Amino acid sequence: MRLLHVVPTYLPAVRYGGPIRSVHALCRELAAAGHDVHVYTTNVDGAGNSDVPLMRPVDLEGVKVTYFPSRTLRRLYWSPPMQRALSASIAGFDVVHLHAVYLWPILAGARTARAQGIPYVISPRGMLVPELIRRKSRWVKEAWIRLIERPNLEAAAAIHATSAVEADHIAAFGWRLPRIVMIPHGVDDPPAPDGKPVSADIASAIAGAAADGPMVLAFGRISWEKGLDRLIAALAQTPAIRAVIAGDDADGHAAWLASEAARLGVSPRVTIIARHVSGADKEALFAAAQLFAMTSLSENFGIAAFEAMRRGLPVLATPDVGMSEIVREIDGGAVVDPTPEAIAAGLKALLADPVACRRKGLAGRRHVVDHYGWPAVAARVAELYRSIAHSSTVGRQAA
Repeated sequence: MRLLHVVPTYLPAVRYGGPIRSVHALCRELAAAGHDVHVYTTNVDGAGNSDVPLMRPVDLEGVKVTYFPSRTLRRLYWSPPMQRALSASIAGFDVVHLHAVYLWPILAGARTARAQGIPYVISPRGMLVPELIRRKSRWVKEAWIRLIERPNLEAAAAIHATSAVEADHIAAFGWRLPRIVMIPHGVDDPPAPDGKPVSADIASAIAGAAADGPMVLAFGRISWEKGLDRLIAALAQTPAIRAVIAGDDADGHAAWLASEAARLGVSPRVTIIARHVSGADKEALFAAAQLFAMTSLSENFGIAAFEAMRRGLPVLATPDVGMSEIVREIDGGAVVDPTPEAIAAGLKALLADPVACRRKGLAGRRHVVDHYGWPAVAARVAELYRSIAHSSTVGRQAA
C-alpha cells in the first residue's frame, strides 16, 4: 500500500518525546514490511527549525519524509507549501494517517482527503482527554473541537487509540464517530552499548542516588500534565527514597518543580535533569533505578513506562496512565490513586520487598517482549489500513 502520514513535527526535532519517536517507529516498520510510506511534516523544532532539506523527500530508515517550512502561525504549524503538496499528491495514496489534533496539518490533511475521496485515520495521541482540555486553553480547545475536530473525527474512516483509557475518553464525547480501534504503541529493544561515556550530570545523579537509598526514576517530558509534583510531594512521606526526574523541560516547569521540592524540604533527594536525555545517558539512568514512576494527570499510553518495563523495571502508575491497565493485569508494579499519600504508600510497599519488586520487573519485561515489539504492532496497523482501503474501494464501486 501507498501510505501518507501527516504529523506536525518529526525527527530530528529534539524538544518532543515519545509520540514523535513512536510515529517514526511505526512508519519504519511499515516500510520494512514492504509498504510505500511517506511522511509530510514541518521543520518546526520549538522556537527554531530542524536542520533538514525542505520540499523534497529525505530517506529516514526507509521512510520518505518531506519537510515543509512554517514561517507564520508556527504554534499551529501552518504551512501553505504543505497544503499545496497535499492538494497535488493526496489522491495517489491508499490511506492517510493523521497524528494529533488541534493543529493545522491535521485539519489540512483531513479536509484534503475528504475533498478527494481518500480514507483517513486520526490518532489523537492523548490530546482529547477532558482533564487536559479543562486545565489548559479550555475555551479555545472546546471551540476548536466543536468547529473543527468533531467534523474531522466523524468523517474519518477510523480513530486510532493507543489504550482503553484513551478509547473511553474519545467515545465519551458521544458524537457519531467511526469505529475506535485500540492498537498500542510498540517498544524498541534497548540499543547496543555505543561506548560513549556517561555525561557528568547523569553520573552525579546516579552517585547521589546510590548514597541516599533506592532511586525512583521519572523519565520523559517535564510538564504540568505529568503530575511530577505528586511524586515530589510523596517523597516528604518516604524519607529513604530518592527521585531522579529527567527529560525535556516544557515551559520552564522544571524550575517550578525545584521550588516545590525546596518548599517541601526534599530538595536533597530530588535531582532534576531538564534536558534531552538519550543514548548512554538514558540507559545509565534506567540501569541505576530500582523503580519507574509515572504519576501523570493523563497519559494516553506511557511509552517511557513501557521502555522501563522492557528493561526489567517495575512501574508505579496512576490510573489515568493508559498503560496502568497492563501493569495491573500482569502484576508488573503497582497502580495507585493520584494522591501524594497513595503514591508514597505504593513506593514504600514496592521497595520494601526487593525480591518481589524484581519479580514484577521481570513480568513486565516478558510481557513487553511478547506483545509490544514494533513489527507486531505495525502488522496490526497495516491490517487496519487494508480494511479501510478495501471498504473505500467497495464504496466507490457501489456509487
